[in-house]
Amino acid sequence: MQLLFLPRRGFGLFLMLAAAIMVSAAHQSSSSSSSSHWLPATATWYGSPEGDGSDGGACGYGSLVDVKPLRARVGAVSPVLFNNGEGCGACYKVKCLDKSICSRRAVTIIVTDECPGGYCSGGRTHFDLSGAAFGRMAIAGEHALLRNRGELSVLYRRTPCKYPGKQVAFHVNEGSTNYWLSLLVEFEDGDGDVGAMHIRQASSSEWVAMRHVWGASWCIEGGGPLRGPFSVKITTLSTARSLTARDVIPSNWSPKATYTSRLNF
Repeated sequence: MQLLFLPRRGFGLFLMLAAAIMVSAAHQSSSSSSSSHWLPATATWYGSPEGDGSDGGACGYGSLVDVKPLRARVGAVSPVLFNNGEGCGACYKVKCLDKSICSRRAVTIIVTDECPGGYCSGGRTHFDLSGAAFGRMAIAGEHALLRNRGELSVLYRRTPCKYPGKQVAFHVNEGSTNYWLSLLVEFEDGDGDVGAMHIRQASSSEWVAMRHVWGASWCIEGGGPLRGPFSVKITTLSTARSLTARDVIPSNWSPKATYTSRLNF
């Protein structure tokens, strides 16, 4: 075997390059929408015992939380996961640790709301689940007993969102006008979250960055009338993947309407 000896300067450069590669790999791993590593957290439940959780929520999904595929899978998270609304739409697997009452089955939840106080305060990682989602972690026949435990120690991990048969849709928020247009993304497979949104007006080649308003809502303000149809490009927060829906919002759009693309991640 032939040994390779590097000059001191060359060896230093080698170490710097290796460190950069390791940092890059660690960043990619930590930002992935899927993780094999279970992390500790706590969980509670709210609403009715067999209920679907909140009606609406801080992400702005409105009545979507009451119907499938979100129904009974919604969850509020503490600020460390809510991330000022950029964590909206992310999906997690959550399972409890008490083997005497908990099954090995993890429940998959979608972030639709924030719980800012109580168990969720103080920088804690906490899930406040719908009664139905919380009960699903129990062994057969023990759903009510598990809910009576109150706060639970749990493990969680990020998991890809899956909406079979659904395509990415854009809901035009109430209050939108020809001078201020606000959009909310629905049914985003994969990462589920949005880190950036850009919009392109009719007969324009320029992509304009939209501003994050609150929850899962983004907006654009025009110096003059905004002209559709609009193309929309979303970039995920977790892995920076992009998807472009061309002319997805027609020129005769209206507030509170939802326009579905033909695409998904």
